[in-house]
Amino acid sequence: LPCLYLQPRKHYGITSSISLAFPREIDHIYTQKLTEAMKPFGVFEGEDELNHRLAVLGKLNSFVKEWIAEISESKNLPTSAVVNVGGKIFTFGSYRLGVHTKGADIDALCVAPRHVERTDFFSSFFEKLKRLDEIKDLRAVEDAFVPVIKFKFDGIEIDLLFARLALQSIPDNLDLRGDSLLRNLDIRCIRSLNGCRVTDEILYLVPNKENFRLTLRAIKLWAKRRGFFSHMLGFLGGVSWAMLVARTCLLYPNAVAATLVHKFFLVFSKWEWPNPVLLKQPEDSNLNLPVWDPRVAALIGLLVIHTFSFYILKL
Repeated sequence: LPCLYLQPRKHYGITSSISLAFPREIDHIYTQKLTEAMKPFGVFEGEDELNHRLAVLGKLNSFVKEWIAEISESKNLPTSAVVNVGGKIFTFGSYRLGVHTKGADIDALCVAPRHVERTDFFSSFFEKLKRLDEIKDLRAVEDAFVPVIKFKFDGIEIDLLFARLALQSIPDNLDLRGDSLLRNLDIRCIRSLNGCRVTDEILYLVPNKENFRLTLRAIKLWAKRRGFFSHMLGFLGGVSWAMLVARTCLLYPNAVAATLVHKFFLVFSKWEWPNPVLLKQPEDSNLNLPVWDPRVAALIGLLVIHTFSFYILKL
């Protein structure tokens, strides 16, 4: 028998995979054709554009570290603490997933240590940004559900959130997926961390990131072309589509993008709604945070419109 059939059946996600079959030559051919078919729609950025984004994010990260060091000094932290205080820019959303399109904005998060206040972010950091020549269209939306500073940095649109962690310093290798980081945090910080934690968890769970990314690009293009890629209009947004594609990848872990696109429509045309789409079993983190789960909502008489969120993923 082929080696494929001698392998033990693996679990990816909360159930067994539907198929562990490896792609045939024709599947690779169809995947290449899928890639070529998407190119005219601006789905892929060129190397120069990608490098420009990396350069902008690098500058922004250095800028954030500089600002946090200045704030730390102004609050009379010891010199040794100021030198090691750190700070970091994390990305999330389509850019972090690796599926952003030409000209798309970047969703980013500024993570600061415990002595840096949210008011500092919307005052001194905002003023510091104002003085940069590369910054255009700068505006703060402090009273939003998830407060944000929006701006263009050297032509790249950035939505920058803020989160203060209960840590003395922010190391470059910080992993935001740990639940312990959320303990005793302000709810606005938890909401701001949500995007990064969702994105990182999805990338951690999918068996093959490149197959996931190409499939998600195709599904996003399909949804946008048909006019129902919009969280604000009551349809599914970027994270929801990413979770659906990730679930498909877990069910067919060895499949390439052309096969996964086909299986995506097969799986969700037969899905028994309103059963939620779970990538992993919900975990009780003892943080007393709400769980966005229609099975729970049904018990208390609530109507749940969107069944996909981080609280289904992780908490």
